[in-house]
This record gives sequence, structure tokens and C-alpha cells, in this order.
Amino acid sequence: MKVLKIALMTLILLINLAIPTPSWADVTSHSSANSNYFVGQKVIWLYKARADSENIQRILGEVVKLGSKQVQVKVQKNKNEFVNRWVNRDRLEVDKSGHYFK
Repeated sequence: MKVLKIALMTLILLINLAIPTPSWADVTSHSSANSNYFVGQKVIWLYKARADSENIQRILGEVVKLGSKQVQVKVQKNKNEFVNRWVNRDRLEVDKSGHYFK
């Protein structure tokens, strides 16, 4: 009887190792046309000073790091000063105008 239990448990273990299960990792949504960014890509950050504000500022930036839900963007603060900010992917657009930092 013990041999049967051990054989059954071994069989279940081997089946679990052989068949991959879905991952718990975050998956980016494919509904956005601009969901695939890469490091070094020039983007436009659609910045709102407050959540209830209707005024949206378009800030030029460059992708520094990629996260599962957010992207770290390098933006120009002053002439030669840059800061990195984590930005929601929904708040970014690809910069096709060719503007770059000076």
C-alpha cells in the first residue's frame, strides 16, 4: 500500500514538472498600439500636474528602464540637468518628430 502511495505521488510530481502552468507574472496589455518600448527610444510623456487637471503637457523623454507596468523615462529639467521618472505606459507616445535633447 505504501509503495502505491509513493508511486502515485511521484507520478503527480513528474506530471507537474512536465506540464507548464500559467505564470503569475504581470503581462502588458496589447490593447495599446505603443505598448512595446525599448531602452533608448525617444518618447513623449503626457504629463498632468494633478489628476483632476485638464491641462496636459507634452514632455520629451528617453526610455531608460522597462518595468512590467511602468517605464522609467529620462526627462530634461534644465539646460544640462536630467531626472528619471517612472511613467505609466498609457501616458507615453512614441516621438516621431525627431526632437532630441541638446
